[in-house]
Amino acid sequence: QVLLVESGGGLVQPGGSLRLSCAASGLTFSLYTMGWYRQAPGKQRELVAGITDGGRTNYADSVKGRFNISRDNVKKTVYLQMNSLKFEDTAVYYCNAKNLHWGLDYWGQGTQVTVSS
Repeated sequence: QVLLVESGGGLVQPGGSLRLSCAASGLTFSLYTMGWYRQAPGKQRELVAGITDGGRTNYADSVKGRFNISRDNVKKTVYLQMNSLKFEDTAVYYCNAKNLHWGLDYWGQGTQVTVSS
């Protein structure tokens, strides 16, 4: 059974930082592209950042320069360091594991990030 468990969400003031973690189990983590998505109320889920099995990263324009995605294949964990948080970063953040070759796609349960003064 594949599990993706996010943690690290919470309430933070504008300009603050949070670090999200996603611990994976039940899969060969190193062979998956990992991603962080978010969904704000009334909006579609969107890609925030991704990191391939080879370590290449990509970011949504709205978070470039503020967020950093990284992975630890030994710990089977992917991280999202979020700095200079803005009100518009408020959303539920979801972890995703994807292997296009095998047609596999898994999601975590999500963690709430609220940016408020």
